[in-house]
Amino acid sequence: MSKIAFIYPGQGAQKAGMGADFYEKSETARAVFDQAGETLGLDMKALCFEENEKLDLTEYTQAALVTTCLAMTRVVEGRGLTADITAGLSLGEYCAIAAAGGMEDMDAIRLVRRRGILMQNTVPAGEGGMCAVMGLDAAKIEEVLAKLAEECTEDSYDAASKPEKTGGALGETEARCGDSQEVAACGADMETCAKESGIHAGDVTIANYNCPGQIVITGKIQAVEAASMKLKEAGAKRVMMLNVSGPFHSPMLVPAGEELAKELDTVGLHPLKIPYVTNVTAGKVEDIAETRALLTEQVSSSVRWMQSMEYMIQDGVDTFVEIGPGRTLAGFMKKINRDVKVYNIASWEDMEKVTEELRR
Repeated sequence: MSKIAFIYPGQGAQKAGMGADFYEKSETARAVFDQAGETLGLDMKALCFEENEKLDLTEYTQAALVTTCLAMTRVVEGRGLTADITAGLSLGEYCAIAAAGGMEDMDAIRLVRRRGILMQNTVPAGEGGMCAVMGLDAAKIEEVLAKLAEECTEDSYDAASKPEKTGGALGETEARCGDSQEVAACGADMETCAKESGIHAGDVTIANYNCPGQIVITGKIQAVEAASMKLKEAGAKRVMMLNVSGPFHSPMLVPAGEELAKELDTVGLHPLKIPYVTNVTAGKVEDIAETRALLTEQVSSSVRWMQSMEYMIQDGVDTFVEIGPGRTLAGFMKKINRDVKVYNIASWEDMEKVTEELRR
């Protein structure tokens, strides 16, 4: 018998209209959207279903996307399709925990509303940045970042050598890299540029291990810009500075995690009905007592998505159901392992087809 995992996308997957067909056709989905709106004091239908500027603002995006994914999940479960294990990319981990029975849907939605506000506002605008690195393996990126920190001095950064920023959007670090421009070649000497950046250990780290050949780095803007040039020199096919509202999943967000921990203390957690895999360790969580500390750390630590998928496959999962808008996670899986089955539920039509094929 197949071992099924429900997997959930992170910020960046959101789009206007998501979940509207579920709201129209399912009382279960309507209840989730309506209750979420009442809980947060937001017009969740307008936020999710209509074209609007708020949907791409982190403080609104996170609650909107989790509401949509959980509304879809409850409909899927009502059709008889259940998971043996769950996982979610960054923000999506809250969906994974709720789907695994570890917290109530409204608590998950309330938490990510607070999380979004903290992630957007903890670091002043312009101090942090992120960069997608394409075509270079994770071990090499880790090596370059470590070497860069060792080489750098306290000297001031050469502003003239900064790569140009993009006009695109990546969201929380989930890849929509086609929206971004390739970093311009640095006119200054690479080695000099790196040494003059004043980078210290921890100033630039890996935010996301998305899949082979696609890694995202994060941290202080000067460190990220200098690292992007060194990575290009090391053989990366493309490096793209990303238009994001903060240095997500970097040590700069430790204070955000500390504030989130206070919110987590107000939420009642429940024994897990099935395990989930955490971004922090890429390992299975079976004891809900671990969850508060993991979610606190997750805000400022690397998202080990590639390793999480590899772990689940090794654990016997052969069927993955991506629930939510888009097909990002399915795209990642094509580069991680093509031998497993991946289904997408982004629409009512998808839901009917997938549940008919897989329910048990």
